[in-house]
Amino acid sequence: MLLEAHLPDRPARNIGVYLVDPATDRLWLRMRQDYQDIAEPDDVEVLEALEEDFRARAAEMGAEAFLLSLEDSLSNVLRAGERQRVEVDAFSRVLDRLFDRDVEKIKVQPFQTHIPLYSLRAAAGRLGEEMESSEEDWVRAPEGMRIDPSLFVAHVVGRSMEPRIPDGSLNLFRLNPVGSRQGKILLIQRFGVTDETARYTVKKYTSKKVYSGEDEWRHEQIRLEPLNPEFEAWDAEPTDFAVVAEWLRVLE
Repeated sequence: MLLEAHLPDRPARNIGVYLVDPATDRLWLRMRQDYQDIAEPDDVEVLEALEEDFRARAAEMGAEAFLLSLEDSLSNVLRAGERQRVEVDAFSRVLDRLFDRDVEKIKVQPFQTHIPLYSLRAAAGRLGEEMESSEEDWVRAPEGMRIDPSLFVAHVVGRSMEPRIPDGSLNLFRLNPVGSRQGKILLIQRFGVTDETARYTVKKYTSKKVYSGEDEWRHEQIRLEPLNPEFEAWDAEPTDFAVVAEWLRVLE
């Protein structure tokens, strides 16, 4: 639901997005942070206090119950728009998209304001030309992050990396990581695996090396490990897989 401000002698403006997860009755709320250009100084102070007040009341009453109370009690100045049903894969991503489209009217600027969303298969496709790799959508970059074309986001499905990476979560990755891989969580493409769901996996990388002479080292063992003890690790040869990206953090 869009929250609308209808201030005297001012054009109507959307000022926020109120998104409810019906499965958990959780509120996802995003509102404007700057009202100086749409309201008089006395109104600005009131509008700036709305987000904190709404969050507190939704936490106390529940998101759906508070939404009903808003629809019944809002004034002519602050109004609730029509409810809409939206399909969600990640609430934070959809909230950003709705806010950018309907409130701030932000244009997607690839690798400036937004980074691409890929499937894991599409991300792995950037290693070579055997498959087309195109973004499924663009996601607003995390606050304060330095953006470059190596960054992307993807959903990780499965429980093998729980609790650190929840099943179905939206995650931030960096393509073609450099430096030591030891102890890092990596997006791996496995060769010789026909099962599409197992070909691209996220696992912790550990290895042991032995000195082979003439200032050279070779891998004695490479191990790809889950974090969930219910799942088994496996040993791999360097020719069995390719490292696609380094996992950086969970976004949602």
